[in-house]
This record gives sequence, structure tokens and C-alpha cells, in this order.
Amino acid sequence: MRVNKMSCFPCCTSQEKLNKKSLKKSIKEYQQEKSVATFANISLKTDGGNRRFLAEEIAKFGKGNITSKVFSYKELCVATQNFHPANMIGEGGFGRVYKGHLKATNEVVAVKQLDRNGFQGNREFLVEVLILSLLHHPNLVNLVGYCAEGEQRILVYEYMANGSLEDHLLELTPDSKPLDWQTRMKIAEGAAKGLEYLHEEADPPVIYRDFKASNILLDENFNPKLSDFGLAKLGPTGDRTHVSTRVMGTYGYCAPEYASTGQLTAKSDVYSFGVVFLEMITGRRVIDYSKPSEEQNLVIWAQPLLKDRRRFVQMADPLLEDNYPVKSLYQALAVAAMCLQEEADTRPLISDVVTAIEFLARKKEVDEPLKGTPQSGVDSCKHNEYDKNNDGNNKYDNNINNSECDRDDNSNENENDKKDDDDGISTKL
Repeated sequence: MRVNKMSCFPCCTSQEKLNKKSLKKSIKEYQQEKSVATFANISLKTDGGNRRFLAEEIAKFGKGNITSKVFSYKELCVATQNFHPANMIGEGGFGRVYKGHLKATNEVVAVKQLDRNGFQGNREFLVEVLILSLLHHPNLVNLVGYCAEGEQRILVYEYMANGSLEDHLLELTPDSKPLDWQTRMKIAEGAAKGLEYLHEEADPPVIYRDFKASNILLDENFNPKLSDFGLAKLGPTGDRTHVSTRVMGTYGYCAPEYASTGQLTAKSDVYSFGVVFLEMITGRRVIDYSKPSEEQNLVIWAQPLLKDRRRFVQMADPLLEDNYPVKSLYQALAVAAMCLQEEADTRPLISDVVTAIEFLARKKEVDEPLKGTPQSGVDSCKHNEYDKNNDGNNKYDNNINNSECDRDDNSNENENDKKDDDDGISTKL
């Protein structure tokens, strides 16, 4: 039985509802009515005409709901000390990100200067301005404003003090402290809630299309927020089952059906979430050419391990130093395995993933023993509110709660070892 998510989360405010309606009337019209030729014409206009054109487009399709501030290039030069290299805090295919200070508001911000020769063009710039101006959620980064002066395409975000998840998971310096298990689950929960909002709260739904560790930003308390919406697409509506589009994103994170056919659905984002969640559990990059050939692709490396219960602990990030609850490890691997299934239809909805990870994020180490400590598997694996709303027939709930948790009851370990030796995480839904 599908859990009614509206009973689990606060209703959207009236303003958010208005924003959803605005999104439906604006970005949808924008993507349906504007041709590629129109975008190409933007770069051919004079500086003044170019600036006016972008302002008119944002005003037109934002339906008057765009509250983000319009910055001049000079203002942002002052804020970043002329984009001084010492202020650079990130770099990618889109361009560079600088830490800046807005004197007028005494606000610290992150200033993303898009590379004119990079992956993000005028269309991506406009889509990001529209989406982040019209949709608001605690797990989506806040857009402070933008600059479209001359050939400059600059986005100004709230400053996230702890950088990206990638910085703390995959780019650790020798003096960096690894993320503990509970913090990882907290980050996974918030990131999943951001996707849930895009998939199930936004109207029409939004497919993120670029879910990866470097796009998950962390505030001073390690609360996660999704960023970089230039590749986002409006999801299918009505009788449509998918959106057909050219394949974009980052190698390794793309769902197999999307990579091979260009058919995009919300389940494509679920697959990408599974990849990142597996990175969080293992501390490994999805693609790492520094490892032996058989271990370079994280998903391929993990597949045989997920089929053998005795090898689950081999998948835990060594930097955790065994400081994690073993049952939570098993449950987390179950969630990742379901998200990573080849067939999109057999993957869970992101709302079901949120429910499962909420349970893992709520568990405290003091409440659950660390690896190897006896405890009843049945009692430790109940989903609290989720179970109350579930009649026991939910395929995801059964898979997560029962397939692994019951097996780990140490009182029956010896008796069941022979029977369960070849049992991995069940992903047959």
C-alpha cells in the first residue's frame, strides 16, 4: 500500500502553491514555445539589447513572480574582488564559483560565473533562474540573484559553509575529518527530500537530471541542498510516460535506460540517487580509474557483493573504522540496491526512499549497537510511522524491513548461516 506522503509532511504554504502554478504556466510555456534559434539569437545581440532581452524573457515567463535580485557585473566584481583566484571555492564544466561579500546587505554569497564556452548556455541559465525563483524548499539552494550583462551569465546563491558532499566524501585532505555514519544518513535524507519535492510536490514535476555528490551542497550544520539546475527538465504529464531528450549529465550517474534511449523519467533521478547513496556508504567514486580495472566502476564492483550477505561489511567505507550500526548498513545497502535496478519500473518512488532513509537518519548510535553487538533484528527494523500506515503489502517496506533485518538476529545466526550463506540483498520486487 502506497503511503500517503501528505499525511507525513506539512502542507505547502499558499505562496508555494502559487509558485507551483507559476512554474506550470512559465517554464512549460518557455520550453514549448521558444525555439533553439531564439536562444542562438541571444548571443548575437548588442550588450544592451542582450541584457534587455534576457530581462524581458525572465519577466515574461516568470509571470511577475521572480523575486531574485538583478546584479550588475560591477557589483559582483566588487563582491568577489574582481573574481580573484583566492576567492574561488569551486570549479566544474559550468565555470567557476567564488565566495563573495555583498556590502549593501552584508551578505556572504557564492557567485557562479558560467563559462561562455562551457556546458551551460543561455537556455540552461534561464531555466535555472526560473526554477530556483519559482520553487522553494529547505533542501534546494536559494538563488539570491543573477547577472545577465553583456556576455556575462552569473548566478548568485546563498553561501554554503561546508562546500559540497564531494568535498567531505571523495576529496578528503589528510587533515580532514571523515563524515560519520549518522551525518551521512542525515545528508542522504535531506537530498532525497529535495528530489521528492521536485518529483511529487512541484507541478508539473521536475526531473533534476544531474544528481551527484558535487551538486549536493552543505551548510554549517551539514544540512544538504541541491544545486545546479541548468539541466533540469519538466517531467511527463498526462498520459506521457517519459520525456525524450538528448542525454546530458555526468558519466556513471545516468540511469541505463536514459543513457541508451534518451527517455527520461523521475525514476532516472532515483537511479542517480542510488549511485550517490552507494558512494556515501562505500566512500568510493562511481568511476575511479586509479583502482584495479574490476573495481573502477562502483556499481559493477558492488553487484556481486550485494548478493552475498557475508560480504556486506566489505562495502562500508574504511574511514568509518567500523563505527556504524550493522543493521543500518544492511538497510542502507537495500535502499541503494533497489534504486540501482536495471529496470526503471522496479525502482521505488523517491517518496518511498525518503521514508526508508528517514528511519535510518533518526536512529542514534546510542540507540543501536555498533557492528557485531547482539540485538533483536525484528524490533530494530520497524519503521515507526511508516509501519502504522502500511498494511504489510508494500513491496519496498517488505524488502527493506524483512529481507535483511531478520537475518541479522544474532541469536539465530549459527542456525541460519548455512541456509543464508548465498543470500544477498533481495531486489526482486
